[in-house]
Formats: sequence, structure tokens, C-alpha cells
Amino acid sequence: MSHPHPLLPAVIQAVKEAGEAILPYWRSTLAVTQKADDSPVTEADLAAHQLLVQRLSQIAPDIAILSEEDCKIPLDTRKNWQRWWLIDPLDGTRSFIRGSEEFTVNVALIEQGRVVFGVVGQPTSGCLWWGGAGLGSFVCPPGEAAQMLFIGQPPATGFTLSTNRTHSNPAQDALIKAIEMRFAVQRQKASSSLKMCLLAEGKVDLYPRLAPTSQWDTAAAQGVLEGAGGLVVDAQGEPLSYSPKESLLNPGFISLPAAASWREEVLQLARDALSTNGIPSGFDTQQ
Repeated sequence: MSHPHPLLPAVIQAVKEAGEAILPYWRSTLAVTQKADDSPVTEADLAAHQLLVQRLSQIAPDIAILSEEDCKIPLDTRKNWQRWWLIDPLDGTRSFIRGSEEFTVNVALIEQGRVVFGVVGQPTSGCLWWGGAGLGSFVCPPGEAAQMLFIGQPPATGFTLSTNRTHSNPAQDALIKAIEMRFAVQRQKASSSLKMCLLAEGKVDLYPRLAPTSQWDTAAAQGVLEGAGGLVVDAQGEPLSYSPKESLLNPGFISLPAAASWREEVLQLARDALSTNGIPSGFDTQQ
């Protein structure tokens, strides 16, 4: 199939290779190190990081790279970037350590603070997703042809809500409770960027997140979702942006189909949950 962006085929291949670099470590004896923010890192994270940096540097030597495993790049340097790769070599490290299959490789191309496209790979299944606003969105199960994704209007009242398996905070809990009081929803738990990919496939209808995330957690899957007719917006309804700033944390956000009739109602519930828990709706959920 033809690709809507000239860099996409090589990036898809790089994500596939990063997944292959991770698999030998999966469900094996792992040395786990705690980073400064108390998040875990393993040899698998570092192996995927090294492979992606090498591949992306070959694909486009002039494009800077910001990776979870090499993120201490001063704002004085980053503020001059016009284009950069934003990567999470192994998203869902806690799930990976537990032996779960719910971990991914995430690569996004950012221009002027916006996602141009994102590629997400699930190493254990070999499934790949890619897409971007105006570029369309695709899923490619292993051994099958790529299929175009598009999500239309979800149900008006009863829908499926995706929640994270591990991370929460009082604002997140309050929002989920408020949504469940207003709508007939079913919860579906998942880890990593798979939640937005499932939304892009129409398998879930809403993924709200007021608990902390970092930019590399969301950018690639945001590209997939936007290409499929979805949105990732903050509590004010503005698309999640990646403009260089001191903090690499995201604000709280809502992922949903652009055509959802209940979009404004859910955004108001998010603003209420943030306000009730003392978090200004335009600011990071962890400061």
C-alpha cells in the first residue's frame, strides 16, 4: 500500500525491529532499576531505545530525538526545535515486568508542537498501528494487509470506557464516578498506548485520563487516533500539544471520537473533577 508520509515506511519498520529487540527480555529474569521519578526501567527499555535512536538517526539525521530514556535535554536546547521524534521505547514497563502483553513501542513525529504521525507497535502480537491528522489511520495485524480505521459516532448513552490498570488519582476517580452516574458505561481496563489504539479501532468509546502522563506516553497513539477521526483534548477542549516547555508532563486529557454527542458534557465533568480536587484545568495534573 502507499503511505501518506514519506518517512512512515521506515519508521514502521524501526518500530517493528524495536519490538523484536524487546521480546527476548519478556518473561525472563530482569534487572529492574528505579528512575528518579520512581518509574522502573529494564534492559529491554534500553535495548529498544538504542535501536530506535540508531534507526531514526539514519532515517532523518536532521531531526532531533526526545526519548523517555534520554529526556534530560535542557529547554534551552529544545525550545529551538521545529521537528523532533518523540519516542517511548517501551510503554507499559510495569505491565512488561509483570509478564503482561500490554506494552507497546511508540514513535511520533512532532512539528511545531503538533503530532504529524504516530506509529505504535505491540511486540507480543506483532500488531502495528499508524496514522495522523489528515493522513488517515491504519492497523496491520501480523501476516495481514493493513486496514484503514475510521470511528464514527459512538452510542449516545451506553458506551465502553477505557481505564488504566495501574495509575489513578482523586481527580481521575471522581471523573470516572461522575461519568458512570450520568451514562450507562462499561469499563475496560488496559495498559500503555493500547487504550487509544483500541479507541481508534472503535473497540472502546472513551478514554479519560486525569492521572499523570508524560508526552512520550501519548503522542504516537494520539496520531493514530486523530487519523481515525478521534480527538485527544485537554479539559478546555484544546488538542493535546507538544510545544517545548520545562515540564514533559501532559495536562489531564480526554480521548474520544470527534463525533461523540456527549463530548461537551464529558469535558465539563472533567473540569469539575479537576476543580474539586484543586487542580486548575489548564495545568499539569502533577506539579
